[in-house]
Amino acid sequence: MPQNHGTRQDRAYDVVVVGGGTAGLSAALVLGRSRRSVLVVDAGEPRNAPAAHMQGYLSRDGMPPAEFLAEGRRELERYGVGMVSDRVGAVTPDGAGEFDVALAGGGAVHARRVVVATGLVDELPALPGLPERWGRDVLHCPYCHGWEVRDQAFAVLAPDPFVSHQTLLVTQWSKDVTLFLHTVRDLPDAEWERLTAAGVQVVEGEVAGLAVEDDRLTGVRLADGRVFPRSVLFVPAKPVARDELLGALGAELRDTPFGPYPAVDETGRTSVPGVWAVGNAAGPAEQVINAASAGYRAGATVNAELVMTDIEASAARRRAGVFTPSAEAAVARAVAGEHAHGVKV
Repeated sequence: MPQNHGTRQDRAYDVVVVGGGTAGLSAALVLGRSRRSVLVVDAGEPRNAPAAHMQGYLSRDGMPPAEFLAEGRRELERYGVGMVSDRVGAVTPDGAGEFDVALAGGGAVHARRVVVATGLVDELPALPGLPERWGRDVLHCPYCHGWEVRDQAFAVLAPDPFVSHQTLLVTQWSKDVTLFLHTVRDLPDAEWERLTAAGVQVVEGEVAGLAVEDDRLTGVRLADGRVFPRSVLFVPAKPVARDELLGALGAELRDTPFGPYPAVDETGRTSVPGVWAVGNAAGPAEQVINAASAGYRAGATVNAELVMTDIEASAARRRAGVFTPSAEAAVARAVAGEHAHGVKV
């Protein structure tokens, strides 16, 4: 778990990262290596916590998610990044382009910039037994789990606007695929044609629950009592962004097939100046490796913005003839260097 670094009302950081998953830790790593003061506030609820392993991350394929995050936190310690186990209750603009960050556990800190990496929650269909088996033999992503369950008897549960697409997709990992229409009454003719061509069996009737033996999924049970032997169930989980902080800040949203998500540029910059959103906080399709990349881009962009902001402020003070003691010392050193080396500054 993250270490608890003391936080006080008057403690100021260059950047506060909200969320200590892959995207948040990646942003914090880049910022720490950029000699920034950084605080990561982590509630300890990563999206992939139910999964035994993560896949598709080059050099880390098959690594347990908790082990991956623990290694990331150890790396951050080398760069003096602060970490606290808590939630952020509110992020409030201070009127000068920076932010006051209130912690749910009490106290507050100040941040020049904020990176929101709060992720999302997968809402499962309301069927008995699904949450207990989530991430084990009740799945949603064939790229995450398909290899591990290849060639088994797959079930796919409707309804979902993309359920036919997902059903056809999983036939790459198994040729024994059954689509349960559940509450869907019919499909367009073109969908029937594709499913038939892919060799998918289609079962009509509402699904009532699962059959489980010896802690293994063994079948799908319909409301009429029929049980169809299956060992893997793909379900249309609904990804819901944890966007309360961004919503309170008035961040602009964009419509996606999975609901509203914050509108961001390629670096994760939101419509709120000084606030970035990365990983699943910015979109539902980010895998671990994508989240790491998004955090890296955001961290580098935030640092560059702070560098330029400070230089512009210093230039403005020089134009106004206002020098702080540190600025005067810097000028004195530059003048001394000019006299010593004959270089004009």
